[in-house]
Amino acid sequence: MPITTTSGVHAATIAEYALTAILALAHRVPRMVEWRMKGRWPPDEQRWPLFVPTELRDATLGVIGYGSIGRELARMVKTALGMRVLACKRDPARRGDDGYRLPGAGDPDGALPEAWFAPARLHDLLARSDVVVMCAPLTAQTRAMIGEAELAAMKPSAFFVNVGRGATVDEAALAAALKAGRLAGAAIDVFSEEPPPPGHPLYALDTVIVSPHVSGFLASYDDRCTDLFAANLERFLAGAPLLNLVDRARGY
Repeated sequence: MPITTTSGVHAATIAEYALTAILALAHRVPRMVEWRMKGRWPPDEQRWPLFVPTELRDATLGVIGYGSIGRELARMVKTALGMRVLACKRDPARRGDDGYRLPGAGDPDGALPEAWFAPARLHDLLARSDVVVMCAPLTAQTRAMIGEAELAAMKPSAFFVNVGRGATVDEAALAAALKAGRLAGAAIDVFSEEPPPPGHPLYALDTVIVSPHVSGFLASYDDRCTDLFAANLERFLAGAPLLNLVDRARGY
């Protein structure tokens, strides 16, 4: 029996969250919030080192998992910010995407990345990226995909955003890298254990944005799922290929 998914339904809102996180990290918003909570204005000699932003124009975004979310994020950052895009995909030779997407969204032809990387070359993508966004699903191959060695391959000035699955990242290694200044900041919407236990090390860092797995929240979610189901039902009855057909061997 064929199984389909709702992939692409909330691609835009998750990509918007990732873009929001990138901008907030680049402009040191977590530190601004911390100073507001202190009820204090930082001393003049600290304002520049604390709040000078990272320039995103001409910076490089590395996307791990170039599916519907990664493709929409790539379109956004390239169009709005003039960023370069690198893509890591299970099979880089398959650059197109024929899954469900909103009109005008994404990168169906795979034309936006200037370079493609298989998982075996992930360290090359990490070393070249100013921002890395994890969009990959959780499979046997992606579990703990980002660990100490991968974080060490990134630039100390880089930001990391996870909107994929929590267990794809070694959270203890990420917290250690951030605390030691080996990464500039992170935004984490998904955790290996949800909710995270009290005292989770990422909570204590002023360079981190933590959200409670909300990047995919969408008021029109049910309506879009219904539209997608109806479109697939028409395809099924007509004997046409289904959108978002699950590949059992891949696990998604």
